[in-house]
Amino acid sequence: MSHGDLRDTPIDDPLVTPYDHAHLLVYLRLLDAAAAHADWREAAAIILDLDVAADPGRARRIHDIHLDRARWMARAGYKHLLKDRPPG
Repeated sequence: MSHGDLRDTPIDDPLVTPYDHAHLLVYLRLLDAAAAHADWREAAAIILDLDVAADPGRARRIHDIHLDRARWMARAGYKHLLKDRPPG
């Protein structure tokens, strides 16, 4: 899975964005990796499809930005998803 559209700047929108919707699976996989105490380099390579060896600083930044956003989604963002969901 290629994620060439990954942001490398923090996502600080207080609402769920189209970017979040497009990356929900990435967020879930990062949360699973963090819960399993996986090394960030492994998560960045496997989940985010980043070449960690080529640019470890950028890979770490992108990993951390998306893990932070995933944690926000787990704490608060999911409420917006539920609110926006059609009944039934």
